[in-house]
Amino acid sequence: MKYRAEYVIGDLQGCYAAYLDLLKVIEFDPTQDKLWFVGDIVARGEDSLSTLRHVKDLCEQGAATTVLGNHDINLIAVWRGFAPLKKKDQTEAILEAPDCDKLLNWLRRQPLMVLPNEHTVMVHAGIPPHWKIKEAKKYAHEVEVQLSSSLFQLDRVLPHLYNGDADAWSDDLNGFTRIRAITNYFTRMRLCKQDGSLEFSFKSSLTDEMPESFRPWFEWQVPRSRKILFGHWAALKADIDLPSARALDGGCVWGNCLVAYRLEDGKIFTTSDNCPSV
Repeated sequence: MKYRAEYVIGDLQGCYAAYLDLLKVIEFDPTQDKLWFVGDIVARGEDSLSTLRHVKDLCEQGAATTVLGNHDINLIAVWRGFAPLKKKDQTEAILEAPDCDKLLNWLRRQPLMVLPNEHTVMVHAGIPPHWKIKEAKKYAHEVEVQLSSSLFQLDRVLPHLYNGDADAWSDDLNGFTRIRAITNYFTRMRLCKQDGSLEFSFKSSLTDEMPESFRPWFEWQVPRSRKILFGHWAALKADIDLPSARALDGGCVWGNCLVAYRLEDGKIFTTSDNCPSV
């Protein structure tokens, strides 16, 4: 289908009012336009339930596509009893909703990586410097198969995604360690070494001191055939725009703004209306 316009939208985090404001800003029409969400549909905003329902409905209409973020996967783990509900996450209404199972069975079947057009790739956190785009797509599929499989298999996988380990990558990794490592790159990465070694504690801006030998994953100079569109790192405030990468998490849930990036020309649209005051 030929769309009038396509927009990639940064982390919603359940900020439903701001999300609806942004749709007005871009004059979104689901019969003519398409949205691409970088993940973290839910978590700390005021209405994750309405946000998730709305995104699901658009995806099922063919008017949107989303990838999974770390907060989305965490919600799935809470639903299945393998992670506690975090105090800061306002997702309890989803777990108590009559359509909870329908919503979360749909959510767990969403991809980790998609190709919006021939020039871009969209993920939640990023793609490490030691992976080519083609390799990353294959690795993403390995995790997607596990998360979208039977509930029995899902329940086998989920406990192994939350031990906090930053596993060293090797093509020889196997089993749950491999699945966890791949998931960490796509949904939790901010800093890494050139060999892909990860560091999870740093969440600050680029002006703050970073652990020795670690750099933001997008600062490693790697030739890319596609621009990587990503969210996850709210402290960047969507200010990073490089030939190979574009940050889109404007930090709405932290009182900043919600961002939409028009695919055709890279124009940015924002709203700070109804972003939480923090």
